[in-house]
This record gives sequence, C-alpha cells and structure tokens, in this order.
Amino acid sequence: MQVTDGFVDLQVNGYLGVDFNSDDLSAEGMHKACEAVRDSGVVGILATVITDHIKTMSARLARIKELCDSDPLVAETVWGIHIEGPFLSKEPGYIGAHPADAACPADLDATKKLLEAAGGLTRIVTLAPEEDEGMQVTKFLADAGVRVSAGHCNPTVDQLRAGIDAGLSMFTHVGNGCPGLMDRHDNIIQRALSLSDKLTLCWIADGVHVPFPALSNYLRGVDLERCVVVSDAISAAGLGPGRYALGGREVVVDENLVTRMGDDTSHLAGSATSLPQMAIKLRNDLGMTEEQIKMLCCDNPRRILGR
Repeated sequence: MQVTDGFVDLQVNGYLGVDFNSDDLSAEGMHKACEAVRDSGVVGILATVITDHIKTMSARLARIKELCDSDPLVAETVWGIHIEGPFLSKEPGYIGAHPADAACPADLDATKKLLEAAGGLTRIVTLAPEEDEGMQVTKFLADAGVRVSAGHCNPTVDQLRAGIDAGLSMFTHVGNGCPGLMDRHDNIIQRALSLSDKLTLCWIADGVHVPFPALSNYLRGVDLERCVVVSDAISAAGLGPGRYALGGREVVVDENLVTRMGDDTSHLAGSATSLPQMAIKLRNDLGMTEEQIKMLCCDNPRRILGR
C-alpha cells in the first residue's frame, strides 16, 4: 500500500499523545496530531467524540470546530466529526469503555444541541437503535444528511430493520462494543452480518479487537464493497505502550498494544494501532490484496463521506 493512495479513517479519538476528547484540547496539540496523521499516510479523518454528558460533549465538539476553522492543516485533515454516543445501551458489556453514567436514550433536543455545537461537521452518529424510540433521532439525522451507525447496542433483528427503514446505514466496529460472552448464535454480531446487504460494516483490524481468524471469516462472508476498516485510534496511536487519556479517564497500553481502561480492564478502550499499520496487518496476516486493502481503507470510506 502506497501512502499516496490516501487512507481515510472514520473513527479517530486521538493521536500522538493528543486526546480529541480532552476538555483542554490545545491548538498546538491538534496541529501536531493532524501533522502526524498526515505523515503516516492518512489524508482524512473523522475526529471522534465519545459518550459524556451533553454539555461536556457539546463543548468538545465546539472546540474541534473552532480548531478546524482556525488552522488550515487541521481543516484539511479533519473531514468531519463522528459522534459516538451518548445514545448507547447501558447493558453490561455493550457500553464497553464508554462511561455508563452518561449513556442515555436517544433524545431529539439533545441531538440538535450536539449537531449545533459541531457546527455542520457531523458526518456519522453512532447510537443504539433500541434506545431510539420510534427511530425518531435516526430519521432526523438521516434526513439531515448524517450517516447513522448502530453500535454499543443489542437490538433485535426487527429493531435493526426498523432502524434501516428510518435511515440507519452502518454498524460501528462490529464484534466490539458487546460482551465477551453471548449466545453463540443469537447475538448482535450475527444479526449485523445477516443484514450486511443493507449496512456498511466497520471493523477494527488490529488483531486485538477481532482476532484475525474470526475477521477473515467475517470478511469472506460479506461483500467487501460494504466493509470499512477503522482504527478507533486513541492518543496512544503513533507512540506505543504507556498510560494515556481518553475523555479524562486513564487508558493503559501494554507491550502488545492492547488498550484497556485503567479502572476497568475487562474492556478494550480504542486502539493504539494506526490505519496504515492495520493495512500492513491485513496484507501480512490475512493475505489480502492491495486492491482489497485499498477498498477497505481508502475507497469505501471516501464513498461514505462523498469525497
């Protein structure tokens, strides 16, 4: 994979020690992170803001918008914002590393506040369809031109179909944001796969979030035109093992680049692996062709963003 091919990453929480979910995100830090992202071969990202209380999320979104408006390099690199939460399932396991006390049912007024704070930069919103009564928020977002993605959720097949009818078109990091122990057949992974002809499925291809034998099986069973690889990178990406921040909480990254919350080691907390590094793993560990990798890491995410 040549860096000139231009990787596009739809889910980036931070990079090179800079946390996009920090309450004191500096202009210098954001510039440094975007510079490093571009140096790695990624031409565009969606800066991702995760679950917190609406007021806190709004302030973080507004800060990213401000930095895009004031720094040409940031504006060139940040192609938009991915809002992941807060309308997620609180069920144990499904909430993952998101703060459960801030997760809440989907609310139209809260959604409007978040979109307003982001100043027109919102491209994707991840929510739990079963938390969106009547799919009102899903329909509102889809009508506004925002991609709606299911994630950190446990909807029934009927609820997923209802979401699709309302405008749901993606599924965030399939195989993650769910418990380690689930029914072996009737589970959210199988439900998402069963509707892969209607949803774009996103995968974290670091070999940690989804072991490569399982990822290989999944990708063989789904049309690659409907798949995207995302990094879900946190501030550890571009650095290595150590202790980092994600939205004011500590994340511990071990020597194998496994990322876990410092106060809850049962859940992975984003990734310390960049998208170009994942492309290498797709080639070396899964034997994917350059054309397939380009489709997953460059072409398909561009198409989703209309770029």
